[in-house]
Amino acid sequence: MESDSEMVALPLLPTPIESNYRACTIPYRFPSDNPRKATPTEISWIDLFSNSIASFKERAESDTTVPDAPVRAEKFAKRYAEILEDLKKDPESHGGPPDCILLCRIRELILRELGFRDIFKKVKDEENAKAISLFPEVVRLSDAIDDEGKRIESLVRGIFAGNIFDLGSAQLAEVFSKDGMSFLASCQNLVSRPWVIDDLDNFQARWVKKPWKKAVIFVDNSGADIILGILPFAREMLRLGMQVVLAANELPSINDVTYIELAEILSKLKDENGQLMGVDTSNLLIANSGNDLPVIDLGRVSQEVAYLSTDADLVILEGMGRGIETNLYAQFKCDSLKIGMVKHPEVAQFLGGRLYDCVIKYNEVQS
Repeated sequence: MESDSEMVALPLLPTPIESNYRACTIPYRFPSDNPRKATPTEISWIDLFSNSIASFKERAESDTTVPDAPVRAEKFAKRYAEILEDLKKDPESHGGPPDCILLCRIRELILRELGFRDIFKKVKDEENAKAISLFPEVVRLSDAIDDEGKRIESLVRGIFAGNIFDLGSAQLAEVFSKDGMSFLASCQNLVSRPWVIDDLDNFQARWVKKPWKKAVIFVDNSGADIILGILPFAREMLRLGMQVVLAANELPSINDVTYIELAEILSKLKDENGQLMGVDTSNLLIANSGNDLPVIDLGRVSQEVAYLSTDADLVILEGMGRGIETNLYAQFKCDSLKIGMVKHPEVAQFLGGRLYDCVIKYNEVQS
């Protein structure tokens, strides 16, 4: 875990941070709620985390880098289930009251204490290899669209389709283990527009009128998400002369991509001239966000990301954890885009949308 001294607030957040920013979209409780009694929302979210224990335990059991993995996986499952039950009985236990950051952090802490560093490593490597082989075709299909607005829409749909690769969702983990997921089929099968939050037209119009100078993108999952969703989108920005910073996790969490993994992926995708399918990448930077969870508190990022984002005029938070569950309503000093797919019924219910609905929330700051 990071030490507090190394972490700083993202400079794009309005100050004072304390009164302007909280990394939580869905309120699990209100000040009027009894502090010693779990609210219905807290209970439903604790149950959601509880339902994912079996798939995490299964991944942990098969982690060949850990001695006695099955025994330790059993300890993880038992300990995490006990803590979740404690939080139901007394929401103020274990550093509560709970929110999605605390529930994720406790799960990661238990895994790490038992010696599990990256239980999704095998599936990440497999999915990265598959997605790398599909990258040229996905980019060619995008480049063949002459109309700029339509090309942007196609790239956005690619982000949604890629974002389905999320093993933190119990239902998706099950679907995935059965038959994997086809990226191009996912692009075709997105729910119909209008999506539950649908600012695509505004985002397209702003991009076509005047592209931004520098975008910082907080990325999400490995595999199709980063390689077939985010990278073609970032490549289009680079093609138009923008600078792009891809901010990825410092440490592994679920199947999220780390900054080290992202550097390896890019080295495999670039040609001998350092180009990404004919596009110069000298304006592309990979940064360590300082994060170690599938959600993000932008009040605590690495100094590297803070420094690189000082002159950004667009911040993008991608994925359900970062873009929807923790930062959907976050305000920034520059334009912002929150983009991701709704993969938990609890989130769909809160937003008044459908499961696997799409969110694209664009906020333009009048300069």
